[in-house]
Amino acid sequence: MGDMANHSIAYSGVKNSLADANHEGEFGVSVENLRALMDLRSVEALHRIQECFGDVQGLCTRLKTSPIEGLSGNPVDIEKRQLAFGKNFIPPKKPKTFLQLVWEALQDVTLIILEVAAIVSLGLSFYHPPGGDNEFCGKASGGVEDEGEAEAGWIEGVAILVSVICVVFVTAFNDWSKEKQFRGLQSRIEQEQKFTVIRGGQIIQIPVAEIVVGDIAQIKYGDLLPADGVLIQGNDLKIDESSLTGESDHVKKTLDRDPLVLSGTHVMEGSGRVVVTAVGVNSQTGIIFTLLGSGGEEEDEKKEKEKKDKKNKQDGVDNRNKAKPQDGAAMEMQPLKSEDGDEAKEKKKANLPKKEKSVLQGKLTKLAVQIGKAGLVMSAITVIILVLYFVIDTFWVQNLPWLPECTPIYIQYFVKFFIIGVTVLVVAVPEGLPLAVTISLAYSVKKMMKDNNLVRHLDACETMGNATAICSDKTGTLTMNRMTVVQAFIGEKHYRKIPQPDSIPEKTLNLLITGISVNCAYTSKILPPEKEGGLPRHVGNKTECALLGFVTDLKRDYQAVRNEIPEETLYKVYTFNSVRKSMSTILKNPDGSFRMFSKGASEIVLKKCSKVLNATGEAKVFRPRDRDDMIKKVIEPMASEGLRTICIAYRDFNVTELEPDWDNENDIVTNLTCLTVVGIEDPVRLEVPDAIRKCQRAGITVRMVTGDNINTARAIAVKCGILHPGDDFLCIEGKEFNRRIRNEKGEIEQERIDKIWPKLRVLARSSPTDKHTLVKGIIDSTVTEQRQVVAVTGDGTNDGPALKKADVGFAMGIAGTDVAKEASDIILTDDNFSSIVKAVMWGRNVYDSISKFLQFQLTVNVVAVIVAFTGACITQDSPLKAVQMLWVNLIMDTFASLALATEPPTESLLLRRPYGRNKPLISRTMMKNILGHGVYQLIVVFTLLFAGEKIFDIDSGRNVPLHAPPSEHYTIVFNTFVMMQLFNEINARKIHGERNVFEGMFNNLIFCTIVFGTFLIQIIIVQLGGKPFSCTPLNIDLWLWCIVFGMGSLLWGQLIATIPTSRLKFLKEAGHGTQKEEIPEEELAEDVEEIDHAERELRRGQILWFRGLNRIQTQMDVVNAFQSGSSFQGALRRQPSIASQHHDVTNISTPTHVVFSATTASTTVGCECVSLCM
Repeated sequence: MGDMANHSIAYSGVKNSLADANHEGEFGVSVENLRALMDLRSVEALHRIQECFGDVQGLCTRLKTSPIEGLSGNPVDIEKRQLAFGKNFIPPKKPKTFLQLVWEALQDVTLIILEVAAIVSLGLSFYHPPGGDNEFCGKASGGVEDEGEAEAGWIEGVAILVSVICVVFVTAFNDWSKEKQFRGLQSRIEQEQKFTVIRGGQIIQIPVAEIVVGDIAQIKYGDLLPADGVLIQGNDLKIDESSLTGESDHVKKTLDRDPLVLSGTHVMEGSGRVVVTAVGVNSQTGIIFTLLGSGGEEEDEKKEKEKKDKKNKQDGVDNRNKAKPQDGAAMEMQPLKSEDGDEAKEKKKANLPKKEKSVLQGKLTKLAVQIGKAGLVMSAITVIILVLYFVIDTFWVQNLPWLPECTPIYIQYFVKFFIIGVTVLVVAVPEGLPLAVTISLAYSVKKMMKDNNLVRHLDACETMGNATAICSDKTGTLTMNRMTVVQAFIGEKHYRKIPQPDSIPEKTLNLLITGISVNCAYTSKILPPEKEGGLPRHVGNKTECALLGFVTDLKRDYQAVRNEIPEETLYKVYTFNSVRKSMSTILKNPDGSFRMFSKGASEIVLKKCSKVLNATGEAKVFRPRDRDDMIKKVIEPMASEGLRTICIAYRDFNVTELEPDWDNENDIVTNLTCLTVVGIEDPVRLEVPDAIRKCQRAGITVRMVTGDNINTARAIAVKCGILHPGDDFLCIEGKEFNRRIRNEKGEIEQERIDKIWPKLRVLARSSPTDKHTLVKGIIDSTVTEQRQVVAVTGDGTNDGPALKKADVGFAMGIAGTDVAKEASDIILTDDNFSSIVKAVMWGRNVYDSISKFLQFQLTVNVVAVIVAFTGACITQDSPLKAVQMLWVNLIMDTFASLALATEPPTESLLLRRPYGRNKPLISRTMMKNILGHGVYQLIVVFTLLFAGEKIFDIDSGRNVPLHAPPSEHYTIVFNTFVMMQLFNEINARKIHGERNVFEGMFNNLIFCTIVFGTFLIQIIIVQLGGKPFSCTPLNIDLWLWCIVFGMGSLLWGQLIATIPTSRLKFLKEAGHGTQKEEIPEEELAEDVEEIDHAERELRRGQILWFRGLNRIQTQMDVVNAFQSGSSFQGALRRQPSIASQHHDVTNISTPTHVVFSATTASTTVGCECVSLCM
């Protein structure tokens, strides 16, 4: 024990040894000891385990756990462990407070301008200059000092400020609710993540947060490890530690070389059992999160750190030694922190994933910038005209001198003009746009959850509406993933149904039962049904469960075999992976000989068979000719019925002095004896054929990419409706696909892919690399007019690159591995293809909602800007006052975006083709509606403005003094304008020229509530708004007239719908995506996507730097070539297709920091997603 304490002191400092003493009584090891152990790597860790604990068994004893039975699961014990070693939870970063969000909303430039103008106006309204009533100040100032009126001058300034506050609070509240929603979404994703542990001898799945130190966890291919641990037993275990170390090579984990597994890393191959040694903030991921400041107390720590950083600059070496001694990650990252606090912050900023702008965001940003520029020009012209008119009229026409005592009055006028100008700008800039997008996406995401789509990246929801191609897996997505063995070939006989056990030779039957029981992962098992009369539950790999079900059908018990041969006694396991397409397990017999069982894809395993068991259970020679016969007579008929064929074989190794070289897999898995070939049925999901029909009708091509053999794939594709008899479409295998797309040098050529993909419908026997190549090829293709938008489904670890490359990656929620979920944009919680169709509907609905809102918003903007501009120029005052404009623009924008962005989707959305990436947001039909309604509203407003007093026999509101009371005339103009917007909101619900604008309106409660609510608020504003809103109460007759003018919008809408858009050649579209010709060629080489303008500047520097680097590299190649005397042409030859596949450039912090990942052709799987360290 003393030795242990010494280690603790030597490694973790005195403080930790004290903590150690506290826990010695409870557990034989402390948090600090375990943390120190997990900081070591490979052999060092092994030595530490041997020194301190003897072996892993000793560590388990100290942690009071059993390597076979696991923890007891007693709540008291679990709680003690959580107290001693912490919970498996990393505290998230504190969300922004409501006040911080308010502050952010206040940063809006337009609002700042309005605030300044309002404050100046407010200040001047309280300033009464001596001699201000001087008649020499010009007639424009007439009535300025009317008693009681001048005192009301402050109201407009205050009203503007109040409006600004309302807008800020609405924006902040929206941001706050959005953040809250995403935190909820995040926690749901986290809650759904479960992990397999052994407790009380039972294998159970528990939420990741409930894992404690001492738990025995079962890890397998595809897992994302939730805690640190030490390996107890492993089968061919390889782990991708690139997320921690940046090294892309997979690390082999064995008990005698490197037994430590770390949280946040991915299991890429094999399986095993580990004892958990560190959770939460003490795990390697937790340590890094704490360093990055995601832990709770980051703010306070930052200041202290900055002080320390300054101090530590003088002594870099000392600083490195001071880094938390128990913390290997800290040591690696310390230089980054110690040099300069700001640099670390910059790196942290740069490490945030830089997702490219989505299609919709790109178009909206561009449109908003264009509208903003137009608004700025209009507002500037308005201010200039007003000021010039005033100056010319006062000092030239009236020929008055500029008197000092008149200065404040003139300034008041100038401020008023400035406010009018800003108001025009406010109306022109569509602030509602980002809000509409946010609301629409957030609403859709919430609703998509009910449709079994868990959206991880917001923009994926909208991108899905543009999808033109879906590359889908077969198993579990198109089929039920409820596998059963329905046919078998045993003892040279093809059984169409499961054979009776007594019809199979005893020797063959015993080999078969043992072979299936031990050569299926021990995590795969069949449990009794949850409800009486239900189907047995399949846990683990579904194909293996089908084989275990086959054992049960043969009236045998696989669990009895497993109890006899526990997992830890297996001598060697070659686990299944996408390259092998088979799994083999080696058992050591009591006499020292070995027996190996293999199972896998029938064509692959049969090629390795040299014998087959006959009807009496004896082995006979199996020649290539026999194999061809078997493929024709057994495998092809099974496959043509849509069955997946699996071959089970075995091999005996005799006792020899030299043990075989188990690492030489090719020599081991050969000369097999075939036991059986089984046909496994996985029925097509009932709803899939209809879902695929909908996709095809909606202009989306569905392709099946599967690892199954071509006949099975073709049969399932026909059942699903992907292929129809007589279609001229391609159905090829991965090998053939590769042969067709590669040139003589083995390089992939885009032109070759372009010849294949348009007709390709089924890609069988494909590897994950083939899937990635296909997706990349379709996305990069230029043969179609529009760039293809590709969605991909995946469940395996190796689907990661394809899921990342796709525009939208769908991972399977049930069958998917953690790695696949991590790489995806949307998780299908029911693994069902028909849920993808719902995602398409929601995506298109988002797009349409934004277009509806734009149609409404731009009509308001066009009319309001023209009215304010013309009114200001003719009457020197805007007919719509600043506060009224703010109500119309900001409040109604917010409400309208909520109303129009929450329209539920309908099936009719699937009756049209995808919009495509370059399709403008505002179609010609929408432009016709915007201009048409704009004309109607302008006619009404100008008629009321210039003839309203005569029509209604009231006093004119034009040319009134500066602080005159509100007039009935201008109140009617304002009220009619708002009524027209309200009814036009109903018109805006349809954007494709439909006549019935009320269709489905009453199904949308939010829309009805908002329209009715806005109407009520408008009544209150007009009747009670008074001076702040520049309104005077109207009688019932005038109200009815305002409503009649408003309802006219609906009738006018019918008239507009009658005019065919095709006749109106002069109409232009607006809101295009970024066009190819607008992007510099260097960027096109990288990716033809929308790129943020700020990012584009950054990238140019990066490209120049990168080019320079490339040149230096080429020059060095040339020099080397000359030195070695070889032909230097090879050095200069650049292979574009290989470069694009095998060289990924990843930005880390600055444009001058580039990481190369060069991989050889043999390891193309991981080359597309080079992960960042940290």
